[in-house]
Amino acid sequence: MLVGFAFFSWSNLQAQVELESDASLSEKYGSLISSKELNAHLSIIASDGFEGRETGTEGQRKAAAYLVEKIKAYGLDPLPGEVDYEQEIAFTKERWSSINANGINKTFKHLWDFCSFPATNTSIEASFDEVVFLGYGIQDEKYNDYADVDVKGKLLMVYDSEPTNSNGVSYITGSTDLSDWSTDFRKKFRVAKENGAAAILIIDRDIKNRIFTNRNRMLNGRFSFGKGEDAATNYAANLFISSTMAKDLLGKKGKKVIKARKKISKSGKPVSLKIRTDLNLNFEKETRTLIGSNVGGMIEGSDPVLKDEYVFVTAHYDHLGKRAESIYNGADDNGSGTSTILEVAQSFAIAKAAGNGPKRSVVFIWVSGEEKGLLGSAYYVNDPIISLDQTIVDINVDMVGRVDEKYEDNPEYIYVIGADKLSQDLHDINEAVNSNFNNLTLDYTYNDENDPNRYYYRSDHYNFAKNNIPVVFFFNGTHEDYHMTTDTVEKINFEKMEKIGQHVFYLAWEISNRAEKPQLK
Repeated sequence: MLVGFAFFSWSNLQAQVELESDASLSEKYGSLISSKELNAHLSIIASDGFEGRETGTEGQRKAAAYLVEKIKAYGLDPLPGEVDYEQEIAFTKERWSSINANGINKTFKHLWDFCSFPATNTSIEASFDEVVFLGYGIQDEKYNDYADVDVKGKLLMVYDSEPTNSNGVSYITGSTDLSDWSTDFRKKFRVAKENGAAAILIIDRDIKNRIFTNRNRMLNGRFSFGKGEDAATNYAANLFISSTMAKDLLGKKGKKVIKARKKISKSGKPVSLKIRTDLNLNFEKETRTLIGSNVGGMIEGSDPVLKDEYVFVTAHYDHLGKRAESIYNGADDNGSGTSTILEVAQSFAIAKAAGNGPKRSVVFIWVSGEEKGLLGSAYYVNDPIISLDQTIVDINVDMVGRVDEKYEDNPEYIYVIGADKLSQDLHDINEAVNSNFNNLTLDYTYNDENDPNRYYYRSDHYNFAKNNIPVVFFFNGTHEDYHMTTDTVEKINFEKMEKIGQHVFYLAWEISNRAEKPQLK
């Protein structure tokens, strides 16, 4: 593991890596990246008018509009198959604010007697004095619990899984392999809704494991892709209940349910029962939907074959937003990276316009939602516009405008993270590019797997790395203004940013023009 910048010497590296791109062209276009233009971009992006660029706010939308305006003016194309430069991202977080289920002289305990997913439910307040036992709650051409049973407005109780005979052969599949009625519990919620049921209880014979593996999803909620499942339209209210809770609700009639289950197993024919009960449900759900956007543009490669391989350059443009009257401008985090790759994109566009564009295609993506948990980049790799198989590298730039305490006397440095994790080639190319051009101090302290900060896992490159795409993350380290309202433009070292921006350009240029892409090693 690399832990210091002195680990490799240039004499050793030179034998391994020779730069293949035209150095004069690289330097010509890389030198166009200037501290003056970086200052101009950042003074707008990190201004009070953008209100800290929190995802889902007007400030974030203003920042996206600024980025789109610039890359259109530069002449970047939308990503393949797209008509504009924004990819909407949507995330929904749903959680219970309160959840109560009570019977006669009995209060059932959530995450003990029963459990329920917020995503597949809506708020509900209802009382039931009858429950319809409906076998397994399945409606299939080979087995139908709903045949000739009116369940409109009713509370249903069903078993998990599906009916099988004494040899474990499913009456639906005709084999010991179970159908998706056993693996996709939403099907039972959906068909209950379609038949007009008010709520469905699933007797879960392994409820302890379900609670253990899903506790956080049920208790606190988490952001998930999309705008939610529209539970009110798609699902009947639903609970997984323990066998003990089922016995409490059924009373002495519980023996009839057990007999019914055995009868179904023996005959393969549905059996239903109506049983007196007492159950009061009072569920209140909170829903938060986050709508943001990733901004992307590209320079199409000039080589007929290599243009279908894509070099990605990424930065997140969101920040913490506004709290009361306090604005978290996020000049370094990550207005600096945002501005830097704008300049890199412009230099590539100028080269392309002059007939000197790269052989491979170069994609620039500004993602939002990073501060919410790398959401924008996660959204992109989950629904990529360009196949991940064609994405050969991600160069990620996050916080490159300040100087940390370690380097207060040497601002021309950068922390390099992740370059050798998946590809030694990428590490070696990065070293060679640096030696050939700006000679920055490349520090690998935070690349150490044992470093407690674990920065490798904390910025957007990681979502690419998880998909086996080589990555390199450039980072200047933290400072006293990190995630504070004092992270403002006047504290930025634009001369340093210029050098980092040029290095990013030289690296992207080299990778986009080499005969071979960085190999996974």
